[in-house]
Amino acid sequence: MNTKRILDEVASSLSISKEEQKILTNETEKVVSLIKEGLKKAKISAEVFVGGSFAKNTLVKGEFYDIDLFVRFDWKYEDISRLLSNVLEKIAKKNKLKLEKMHGSRDYFRIIVRKNIIFEIVPVIKIKKPEEARNVTDLSYFHVNYVKRELKKAKLEKEVILAKQFCKAQKIYGAESYVNGFSGYALECLIINYKSFERMLKELSKAKPGERIIIDSEGLYKKKNDVLFEMNESKLSSPIILIDPTWKERNALAALSRETFEKFQDAARKFLKKPSKDFFIIKKFNLEALKQKAKKSKTEFVKIELKTDKQPGDIAGTKLKKFASYLEKELARYFEIIEKEFDYSGKSKAMDYLIIKSKREIIKIGPPKALGEHAKAFKKQNKNVFEKDGILHARIKVNFSAKKFVRDFAKKYTKTIKSMDITSLKIS
Repeated sequence: MNTKRILDEVASSLSISKEEQKILTNETEKVVSLIKEGLKKAKISAEVFVGGSFAKNTLVKGEFYDIDLFVRFDWKYEDISRLLSNVLEKIAKKNKLKLEKMHGSRDYFRIIVRKNIIFEIVPVIKIKKPEEARNVTDLSYFHVNYVKRELKKAKLEKEVILAKQFCKAQKIYGAESYVNGFSGYALECLIINYKSFERMLKELSKAKPGERIIIDSEGLYKKKNDVLFEMNESKLSSPIILIDPTWKERNALAALSRETFEKFQDAARKFLKKPSKDFFIIKKFNLEALKQKAKKSKTEFVKIELKTDKQPGDIAGTKLKKFASYLEKELARYFEIIEKEFDYSGKSKAMDYLIIKSKREIIKIGPPKALGEHAKAFKKQNKNVFEKDGILHARIKVNFSAKKFVRDFAKKYTKTIKSMDITSLKIS
């Protein structure tokens, strides 16, 4: 089966039906109407607009649907989250709807109208120019209008749907800190730039290790290299610098990590070499397969369960991922991590699965021999000490398992674990 046929079939299977479209449109109109009415009663100057994938016609067919609604408040208001909260609480109570408050850079809300339809309602400031934004969410209005216009012009909606599902299946979708992947908006901008999903894969998979790609589709900079001098340095660490077409000072892929990008490249190359629908199927984590892999390679399999009491979602996921990475770095001092899988459910718990191989022996670097007291203390602390270029070194035998290391770590560094908002650490 050729690539075009595979992509056409996948895109068709991922597009929502006319019936689903009708249901989502009706529910959206109802919620928007309720919010508008609530704002009017509260005498609040604000407008509501539909955003996200639903507004851009790039919604991927699934079991659950999240629809983004943005409430644009007049510039004169300050605590817009509180104002919106007051309005939504009355709406939820009157209409017997479930309302949830979500914490973020600015608090937003979720209203569940059906078991599989959730509205995320985000308060933003009504701005005329991107540079007036008080928060990144204030840019959403510009993002929606830009993407809708460009996708419709070139009929690229299906290409975006393919890109989103491909990244979801590879577990690299989302700009959250526990993913460090591709946001929906970033993928939309990439498709607009490359004009097709297949070309996007081809071009991005060509990048060499360590290479940095600069994409400025709207030509907001005279020369691409000007980006490196004019943009804030903190926004230049990602492997792809994607200039936000609506605001030149923003890198739409600032959250993308090198590790995630390399994972994307690997999947892209494999798909291009041997196209298959399998690359778009979200597979459940296969624990037994990972255990068998460790057994076959005679390495150690480690399963770490982490819990936090932080708000489920981006906050909890970020905390759990940060600690998992920290623990992996500690383990890497004595062990080689062959494979790892961080699995976050979206709630308060995450699993970190590791296939680990002992280094057997490590070399610990000590003080210069000339530093008498320090050199003496180093020799006392370590048995197998030797000198190299005037510096003391010690050979340390790794005669313990990774599981023992983690258990000892949990006992010894309870304060560190607690300070990182981890409430439970279990190893098996």
